[in-house]
Amino acid sequence: MSKSPASSTAQPASTSNFIRAAIDEDLATGYYARRTWGGKPATADAQRAGALDPARIRTRFPPEPNGYLHIGHAKSICLNFGLALDYGGRCHMRFDDTNPEKEEQEYVDSILDSVRWLGFSWEDDEENNLYFASDYFDHFYEMAEWLIQAGHAYVDSQNSEEMRANRGTLTEAGRNSPFRDRSPEDNLRLFREMRDGRHPEGSHVLRAKIDMASPNMNMRDPALYRIRFASHHRTGDKWCIYPMYDYAHPIEDALENITHSLCTLEFQDHRPLYDWLLERLAEGGFFDKPLPQQIEFARLNLTYTITSKRKLQELIRSGHVDGWDDPRMTTVVGLRRRGYTPESIRLFCDRIGVSKADSWVDMGTLELALRDDLEGKAARAVAVLDPLKLIITNWPEGKVEDCEAPVHPQRPERGKRVFPISRELWIEREDFAETPPKGFFRLFPGNRVRLRYGYVIECTGCEKDADGNVIAVHATYFDDSKSGTAGADAYKVKGNLHWVSAAHALDAEVRLYDRLYKDPHPGAGDTDHLASLNPDSKKVIRAKLEPTLAAALPDDRFQFERHGYFVADRVDSKPGAPVFNRAVTLKDSWGGGKR
Repeated sequence: MSKSPASSTAQPASTSNFIRAAIDEDLATGYYARRTWGGKPATADAQRAGALDPARIRTRFPPEPNGYLHIGHAKSICLNFGLALDYGGRCHMRFDDTNPEKEEQEYVDSILDSVRWLGFSWEDDEENNLYFASDYFDHFYEMAEWLIQAGHAYVDSQNSEEMRANRGTLTEAGRNSPFRDRSPEDNLRLFREMRDGRHPEGSHVLRAKIDMASPNMNMRDPALYRIRFASHHRTGDKWCIYPMYDYAHPIEDALENITHSLCTLEFQDHRPLYDWLLERLAEGGFFDKPLPQQIEFARLNLTYTITSKRKLQELIRSGHVDGWDDPRMTTVVGLRRRGYTPESIRLFCDRIGVSKADSWVDMGTLELALRDDLEGKAARAVAVLDPLKLIITNWPEGKVEDCEAPVHPQRPERGKRVFPISRELWIEREDFAETPPKGFFRLFPGNRVRLRYGYVIECTGCEKDADGNVIAVHATYFDDSKSGTAGADAYKVKGNLHWVSAAHALDAEVRLYDRLYKDPHPGAGDTDHLASLNPDSKKVIRAKLEPTLAAALPDDRFQFERHGYFVADRVDSKPGAPVFNRAVTLKDSWGGGKR
């Protein structure tokens, strides 16, 4: 059994917001103090039979298993699970699997794994709060029959075009269906025939009987059930009618004794239906009051990315990315493979807070959270990404000497790392200039620089190929200038170069990832989001790395000094042959996310 919420690896957020204010008021007034919880669907009888659950809030994270989670879902996860942790409550993990045509077990497994990876759990020593809407199909059906018998629902036999035409507009009231006044007996008979598969898809729907003149379009006799001859990934072919989300959602909340049902703003206009349905079912004796309450917050709008599942799937189908876990995707699995940590994502979600108004968050804010998290964690290492040979001409042939560097400069307790220096080294190509520009303090003929953690050298010239390209740089070293020795202080130089020994370097694949889109709002208006793709979002190179990196394990993260933070790819890395992904550069080159 996993750890209790109080000891979860995830730390609860403490930033005050309007949702916390509502919870504080509910707890102060004892609004939910008489609610009970018996660890089973909370119909009225089950509520009365359960144990008292005083001053305990219950939230839920309710994804539909029709795709992989993205950064917007991460915000909801952190909010719902974080509030439950902070208030000593529970957050339910619930799959809204009411649409069998788009749902798969693969998505269920991925979602559960992502929530765990972010540091949250739905189970402890007292409860296991993993649920599926499909667990409640019998409850949904029973309540639908009651709504029909009570005159609150009817079977509509209009086709989709007729229903659409009669629904009205924002300025024009809808018109009643010609089937709205069917008797409860006829409606019940037809509904049961729908259940038994005796009518084709689209021939009938079950609708709530509310008000076709309501200014809120969601209250104009919304559909509750539709016919779908589709096999469900959990219930198989048992059902050929499936509930609509707006019908299932409030019932699921009430069955699970949810106190605060947190939704994004697009569900604000659906709240009257949420309340109407629960009020009717409470009248029917299905639930005791107080009933769950829906509270809306602004969804996450992140620049330079998209969160539409349809568009994410389009990226995959069109081959612009390499799958749901492509490190350029802001899916949770993509961010994880890119090198993001659970802590950095939770830090990001805490920093952006919760609002009632839609706004845009710059991608730089997410990247900064990762830098801030990895700065104190990531071991340091040297990587030469664009290698140019450096030959120390006065270094004895065959001589190899060890150099030392801290694993982490601010954490001496993590010890030292040791790597060799020899006659031939790799340096960055941009660190040499035959004719240096003004202010260039790196390597050029006659100039001295320090090889970081090694010796001071002086450039004596270079070699070129037949086309005039520099293929090697020559230098001499000063044998009394080694870093960490008494003689080192006698040499004053402005340049400090990174390097690796050519004979000992790890030759490895390194993937330089950047933002997937070059436009901060891809697909805005009527534009095609594919037209905004960044052609430089992925570059694959062969780099020369510090030999200690051969021991890197998948998901190990490092700061490649000067270049950024990198992670050993969790899929393609092999023992002794890691593949590295750039998670984020050391500085923001896009102009956002600054302190």
